[in-house]
This record gives sequence, structure tokens and C-alpha cells, in this order.
Amino acid sequence: MVNIVLAAEESAGIQALRLVTSAGHQVSAVLTSAPEGVRGATVAAVAEGLGIEVLPAKRVTDPALAEHMRATEVDLLLNIHSLYIVDPHVIAAPRIGSFNLHPGPLPQYAGLNVPSWAIYRGELNHGVTLHWMAPKVDAGGIAYQASFPITPSDTGLSLTAKCVRHGLPLVSALLAQAAEDPATIPAVPQDLSLRHYFGRKVPHGGLIPWERSARQVVDFIRACDYSPWRSPWGEPRTYADEREVRMSKASMTGMSTAEPPGTVGSATGGGILVAAADEWVLVTRIHIGERRVEPAAALNPGTRLRGTRAPDGFPLDSTGCSLVLTGRGEEHGTHPNGGVGA
Repeated sequence: MVNIVLAAEESAGIQALRLVTSAGHQVSAVLTSAPEGVRGATVAAVAEGLGIEVLPAKRVTDPALAEHMRATEVDLLLNIHSLYIVDPHVIAAPRIGSFNLHPGPLPQYAGLNVPSWAIYRGELNHGVTLHWMAPKVDAGGIAYQASFPITPSDTGLSLTAKCVRHGLPLVSALLAQAAEDPATIPAVPQDLSLRHYFGRKVPHGGLIPWERSARQVVDFIRACDYSPWRSPWGEPRTYADEREVRMSKASMTGMSTAEPPGTVGSATGGGILVAAADEWVLVTRIHIGERRVEPAAALNPGTRLRGTRAPDGFPLDSTGCSLVLTGRGEEHGTHPNGGVGA
């Protein structure tokens, strides 16, 4: 039996908690947030139902937690979609070690929201990594990894779910090895020359890049898609005159066009056609303000949609990211869902 402290959030955290306890291991504490207005089960509720002590998620940033963990003879700290970067003293406290389940292949996809970045960049494959924590974010030795394909229908949400589904068996492998012979847990150093760290920037400042290929436009829209949950990148935006229009569902058509990028075409297939640089894109879900509206009822053929531009006064950088949206450096601050741990 392994004595574990679990820092966890969301459905992934609930699944990890149930996995650990069903395998007969001891969970001495769960560190998690207490979100308001959340329907259904939460990590905190599941932990309390199991009689496990629940501590605030932010405690992982407090060096004093390290002493508590040593006093309770904690073997492992597991970080599953936690929101906070773990203090180095806390990382070093468990008898065996501290591990983070990262929703991307390391070292190539370190940092935040990497399932979305993988889709946006047109990757055909993705992965999940269980790695030793280190003071540098997502840079510790790799214990276990799994890879899997990205399909054309994957969204930010579905690819994140795949990371959880393929990641939980890695946690099981770690627990089995920790119980049998901790000294044999792999710790493969990362080649940090291959490291790419993704921060808080949103490509194109969250604006739809109609001047790019249809494939790139559709990939950006589906990378932002976490429906029915809130997207960490928000809904992709475009402008019809001065009216902001948000578009959350789009697909390829294979139909070439010579119209200027952003031109609205005919209504078809339950949506409207919009010209990208090379082909028509079929847009089937849009919002204006707080309302979902029928695309054909909201946008007239011939309307020219404006896409890639940052908010007034804030230029785009060379990657098409709005400079105003950058977060703190990779060594500080909290992580949004999907790119967590240290």
C-alpha cells in the first residue's frame, strides 16, 4: 500500500481519486478547489464521501505543507489537473517522489492548454506524460508516456478527455511500481533542446484568421471547442461591420473559392459558407451577444467578415498571438485547466 497526497481537479481528478482508492492505496489528503455553482460530483465531494481530509488547492504553494507530508509519512504526491504550481519544498517532501500527469507529449508540448495547441498546429498524433516534478515546470524526468492519434473530428475537449483516458493507466503503472519496488520507477531525462513551452497566449488574439487556409481556420475553431464547458481560449471571434460574432462549430467543405477571405457565401447544410484563403468553410454554430442564432439568419451573403486583428492598441506578435493576452512566465503563477503541475 502506498500513502498518497492527491492534488486534483475536474473529472480527471475524480477518476484518479477513485482509481487510487479502488486499488487499495491510502489517500491521506486531497487538495482541491471548491468551485461554486458546479453541477454534479466534485473532487472535494467524492473525497469527503470517502472520509478523506480535504485541503485547499492553494496549499501546494505553501512550503509548510512539506513538513505536514513528512510527518504523515507520505510516499507520493500526485498532481492531476491541479491549478497551482507546487512549491519546491513540497515536491521534495514525499518519500518516493512527486508526479504530474501532463496532457501532452514532453518535452515538445510543455505548459498550458497543449491539447488545443496540438490541434491548432495540425498535429496528427498527441500524447500524455506522467513525469517526476521538478522546480522547472513540466521539465522533470519522464516516468511513463502514451501516444494516440488526433482525428479530424477531435476538439479541445475530446482530446483532453483522450489524455485522461490514456493517462490513468500510467497512474496505475506508477502505483504498482511504487508498491513493488520504487527504485525501479523510470526517470528518463527530457531533452530540453526539444522543449516548447506554451503560455497563456491565444492564437490570433482569439480572432478567426480567414486569410489562412480552410484547414487552419477549422483547426483553430475546433481547438477552441470545449462545449458544453467553458473554453480556456474562449469562442473564436470575427466581426461583421462593428458586430462581434462568435463561431464555435465549423467544418471543411472541399469547395474551392476565389472570393476574398472572410466573405459570407450561401446558406447550406444547416449553416453558412465563409471563404478562407483557399476553400469555403461551413460554419454551423454562432453566437451574437448571449444568444445562439441561426447563421443564415444573422449573416447575409456578400458580407465581409473581419478576422485577425488584436484589440485596439495591442499588436499581434509573429505567431499571430495577441501580446495583451500573455500570462506570467512559465515559472510562476497558476495554470489553467489542461496544463498543470511542475
